[in-house]
Amino acid sequence: MSASSSAPPAQGANPQSENEGLNVDTGLKPAGPTPSSSRFQVDLVAEAAGAADKTLASGDKANPAPEGSEPAAIGEEAKGRFRVVNFVDPSGASPPEAVPAEGFQNGDTVMSEGSLHSSTGGQHHYHYDTHTNTYYLRTFGHNTIDAVPNIDFYRQTAAPLGDKLIRPTLSELHDELDKEPFEDGFANGDELTPAEEAAAKEASEPKGAVKFGWIKGVLVRCMLNIWGVMLFIRMSWIVGQAGIVLSCLIILMATVVTTITGLSTSAIATNGFVRGGGAYYLISRSLGPEFGGSIGLIFAFANAVAVAMYVVGFAETVVELLSSTDCIMTDEINDIRIVGTITVILLLGISVAGMEWEAKAQIFLLIVLITAIFNYFIGTFIPLKSKEAQGFFGYNSAIMMENMGPDFRGTESFFSVFAIFFPAATGILAGANISGDLSDPQQAIPRGTLLAILITGIVYLGVAISTGSCIVRDATGNDNDTLSSQFMANCTEAACKFGYDFSSCKSDNGKYVCEYGLQNDFQVMSTVSGFGPIITAGIFSATLSSALASLVSAPKVFQALCKDNIYPGLEMFAKGYGKNNEPLRGYILTFCIALAFILIAELNVIAPIISNFFLASYALINFSVFHASLANSPGWRPSFKYYNMWVSLAGAVLCCVVMFVINWWAALMTNVIVMGLYIYVSYKKPDVNWGSSTQALTYHQALTHSLHLSSVEDHIKNFRPQCLVMTGYPNSRPALLHLVHAFTKNVGLMICGHVRIVSNRRPNFKELSNDQTRYQRWLLKNETKAFYTPVFAEDIREGTQYLLQAAGLGRLRPNTLVIGFKNDWKDGDMANVETYIQMIHLLTVLLGSTDDLLSSQEKTSGMKDVVVSIDLKDSDGDSSKPSSKATSIQNSPATQKDDEDEGKAATKPLLRKGRKPQALNVADQRLLDASQLFKRKQGKGTVDVWWLFDDGGLTLLIPYLLTNKKKWKECKIRVFIGGKINRIDHDRRAMATLLSKFRIDFSDINVLGDINTKPKKENVTAFEEMIEPYRLKEDDMEQDAAEALKASEPWRITDNELELYRAKTNRQIRLNELLKEHSSTANLIVMSMPLARKGAVSSALYMSWLEVLSKDLPPLLLVRGNHQSVLTFYS
Repeated sequence: MSASSSAPPAQGANPQSENEGLNVDTGLKPAGPTPSSSRFQVDLVAEAAGAADKTLASGDKANPAPEGSEPAAIGEEAKGRFRVVNFVDPSGASPPEAVPAEGFQNGDTVMSEGSLHSSTGGQHHYHYDTHTNTYYLRTFGHNTIDAVPNIDFYRQTAAPLGDKLIRPTLSELHDELDKEPFEDGFANGDELTPAEEAAAKEASEPKGAVKFGWIKGVLVRCMLNIWGVMLFIRMSWIVGQAGIVLSCLIILMATVVTTITGLSTSAIATNGFVRGGGAYYLISRSLGPEFGGSIGLIFAFANAVAVAMYVVGFAETVVELLSSTDCIMTDEINDIRIVGTITVILLLGISVAGMEWEAKAQIFLLIVLITAIFNYFIGTFIPLKSKEAQGFFGYNSAIMMENMGPDFRGTESFFSVFAIFFPAATGILAGANISGDLSDPQQAIPRGTLLAILITGIVYLGVAISTGSCIVRDATGNDNDTLSSQFMANCTEAACKFGYDFSSCKSDNGKYVCEYGLQNDFQVMSTVSGFGPIITAGIFSATLSSALASLVSAPKVFQALCKDNIYPGLEMFAKGYGKNNEPLRGYILTFCIALAFILIAELNVIAPIISNFFLASYALINFSVFHASLANSPGWRPSFKYYNMWVSLAGAVLCCVVMFVINWWAALMTNVIVMGLYIYVSYKKPDVNWGSSTQALTYHQALTHSLHLSSVEDHIKNFRPQCLVMTGYPNSRPALLHLVHAFTKNVGLMICGHVRIVSNRRPNFKELSNDQTRYQRWLLKNETKAFYTPVFAEDIREGTQYLLQAAGLGRLRPNTLVIGFKNDWKDGDMANVETYIQMIHLLTVLLGSTDDLLSSQEKTSGMKDVVVSIDLKDSDGDSSKPSSKATSIQNSPATQKDDEDEGKAATKPLLRKGRKPQALNVADQRLLDASQLFKRKQGKGTVDVWWLFDDGGLTLLIPYLLTNKKKWKECKIRVFIGGKINRIDHDRRAMATLLSKFRIDFSDINVLGDINTKPKKENVTAFEEMIEPYRLKEDDMEQDAAEALKASEPWRITDNELELYRAKTNRQIRLNELLKEHSSTANLIVMSMPLARKGAVSSALYMSWLEVLSKDLPPLLLVRGNHQSVLTFYS
């Protein structure tokens, strides 16, 4: 805020109590915020009942004005409207004298102009003291720490324009006033990007930088850049070739392109505060770092080479003057190099001296250039007899009509002439390129750029019409080529009316041999002008001013590019020096590039590429406006309203067309370079977030397509597994994450669900939100295409129910639940096992409820009743070993320890890059191997599919998707099905036919005819020993006691239940024997999961089935669909 600031409190000072802070009679206020105070430090408001008192606001005191004293006058913007609020300045600067406020009405607040554009620029976070002061007691009639709208609340953390204030959070307004406002020192958890850190460092440096207004900063620079050497030495030739009409059309076409680009530039420049960087800053903040980084590099390089191009143009003119007086030093090429080198060194000296000196040089050059233009127009009204032989006769309608149409000679055409002229119209970004040195870029860039385009366009049109109206196309320069009276009647050329015969200019073979006239003399404007040397001075001014503007633009753009750290290794060029943060290193680099091309001295090849680089920048600026408008982002609110998205798109297309018109191979090269840099930056993924229109359009398209997707019914052919994976923290169960990601990547949705168990303490939703952001970034960093969704719940069953109901959007909702196998079920609390089983039973009700809505076999329900359970065990099968228990920690979906771990740091990744791996014990090594099992490439092996029950085809679809991935490509699918011994061949052929209709490749089909064979006795005995601790044994106790125990521990296995499901138990034991026999070497086993009737089979018995089924096996995936088809053989 404006006004004064107070010194920080002395060490050991006692803060005032809250009562003292509320006492309006006290003349002193606390010296500053204490460590326990919250965010705000405000002035006391002296409240006198029924009196409209006047208050002095200062950083130290809030004393009532003495009775009868006259308040001092203040700025017009503060009169009668605002109350001055002074905030504590952490820098400890002494406050200026208090400014008495005048004419305050009850409830008004003062805000001075300085609060809107602070000149301090420091990175200060001001805090209000909510304990010791009353805020807006007068405005709202009660004590509140709520803040009224203020520009300083909306500044960025590293705001170069002023200090950032931090409003109170909702938590502080509700019930957390006693807490520290920040832990990290930044507002709302914002962290500084490298660019913001550089801006903050820049802002903290001493101020006093030179800032330019719209005339000196933009208008002058754009006019000098657009009025290039083309105005004096090529405009007349263009009129001679194309004629007045087509020349005007060429100028208007070029002006249309530049005007549209100027409108687009104005729109972007007025959509928020513009820092230094010119075209790069505008494009990068609109389209993102990919386009901005690619254009920024070639734009800076183009400006650097343009310095050489303009300097060589200047040197050629000087060498021509030297040759005309026989003052050649060595030879023509070397003289150009010598003059060019000296010139670029002088220009570098002017640039390094500072922007103020450079601006003064530009003003001087503009005066010379305008004088030369006026000198030419004055000369056109002064026809001289001595100039008639050179083709200048003054304004004449006959000459104008003769020059009205085109007269293309040689290989020239309309488009070739347009290609020669168009580079003269460029340079409209000369002002925007020094946006960081403008006092108000939002006002200066639109006003200066558009006015420069208008003025220069009018001058170009004026020169085209005037030269075509007073100069003939061909002249001999010989005063003796006059007409006699007898030939006067037969002569039809305009020169004939003035008594001259220039017919000898055209030879018998059709070539023109004269040296004068519009078509032949590039210096004809010097001939026409009132004083020829002034035109030469104008040519010098045009070339030097353009070279100087490019020499300043290139380092400024390159410095902004390096500050954003888009390209690693270029940080050294981001450093600035002096009060204007001059990029001296960038100046040296630009000088070296320019000098290298000057020494070449042949720029005919490089010139078209430079023009194409500029045009590529213009095209992207226009496209930025179209893109931002198309995205319809609420943040796209340019104060410049005279733009249209479709006009900007047309401008972008025109720029691309002009690129190919000027030079097709240069246009192709430009596009290749831009796309190459774009791909590089996209691959590097710089850690920046500028709120680009690319993000906005991505959101817009995602929203549109999601809504469109919801309006289309699902079809079996389009079924995709959309998995809710109960991973907990994504990095805590890597095997589960990698396996599901293997078959959902680029195919279906994957949501990493995490149930945070609510303990006695209140849920910390802020921590939950931070975790969501942190682990979503972790997934992106690890190239895992998934979403992380945490939720608070009483237990895992309830949390899973919440996630299945609420996760996703429209059709992008989970239809498949993936959970890890609870390896530690025998060691933990059986209540957790009960919850685990209830979660599985829940699916039948929750996901299967839509099945009745189906009306056709070709439709599929929106939700699939699918349970996928993954069992990762050690191959030796000893579940009592530490390694198995460790694996269970990695893969258990239960979160029994969440209530203990809540508030602690998240689980860390198992391995970190850059650290030397430590020696691991056997158990940890096996845990690490298990966690990385599905991340590495699978060699030649098999994925065994035990399709025992037809669940709709999901048991077959998942292995098919899996083996289509690169890491699983070498694995073959083997299918195992149940059957009868006497029908094995028939069943195998039937399954082969079905798989071929499904177009699923397989290596083998095995029909198991001995599934119902009794298992081995030792395996049955082992199973009975395993379930012994979980049996109810009701026959050994009273009936009432047995019922009471069953009611309190429903997971216990009754004798009746065990006997009733004896056959099913034996089947699980037998299947395990068959799995060991046929699939012990498989990379992965995918098997139909056995189900248990809810309320009929106890949790302990069901878990025992799963335990014995998966014992001593490779990784096992148990799958059960909701018995709706997910495969079809119809087209």
